[in-house]
Amino acid sequence: MADSHVATHSALAHHFDNMEQQREAGSLGMWIFLLTEIMFFGGAFTAYIVYRNTPEVSEAFVLASNTLDVWLGLINTAVLICSSLTMALAVYYAQTETDSKRLQITFMILTVILGLTFLVIKGFEYADKFTHHHIPGKTYSFPAAGVLESKTQIFFTIYFALTGLHALHMIIGIVILLVIIRMAAKKRFSPEWHAPVELFGLYWHFVDIVWIFLFPLLYLLGFHLHGGAH
Repeated sequence: MADSHVATHSALAHHFDNMEQQREAGSLGMWIFLLTEIMFFGGAFTAYIVYRNTPEVSEAFVLASNTLDVWLGLINTAVLICSSLTMALAVYYAQTETDSKRLQITFMILTVILGLTFLVIKGFEYADKFTHHHIPGKTYSFPAAGVLESKTQIFFTIYFALTGLHALHMIIGIVILLVIIRMAAKKRFSPEWHAPVELFGLYWHFVDIVWIFLFPLLYLLGFHLHGGAH
């Protein structure tokens, strides 16, 4: 009786035999997508590591890195770890047999709030870079770096590229999550079908993990040199 119910679920696409097959196909698709994302960010990470280990550029990276606010970066790391926890709880309550729709929605809303908190803090960091003319381009200025001034632009170019891409992924994630929250409010999910919540959880955890790598690379390497942050 239960198998028949699952096999005829309204969310079952016509080209799948049953819900389990559909769920496995969705998971496989998400993992393939995440693999392409890993390769995408991997290229940018590689560029950073190559420049960071180039003798004539490494010193400039230390100087530029020490202008970043470690405490704001640390707070944002804690914010994202908390958002991973709330998203994991949302997935858990989407899977449970009990009537927990309100908790599921609550934890997804908390995830959105934490995601927005991260972006606001990142916005303050970007504003600080703009104020100090640390945006690569014609108005760029870093006189404290002396002869290394031009090379510090390489660091900030990679910094804005990596953190900007990460922020873009977060914005896209928040928009998708708002759609999923709307679906949950309409009682579209059940223990038999909650694939959007589960697959989005994988995406959100991936975005959080990317930041876990970004924070030490951009903020902490060389922090102990030159007296730490400005």
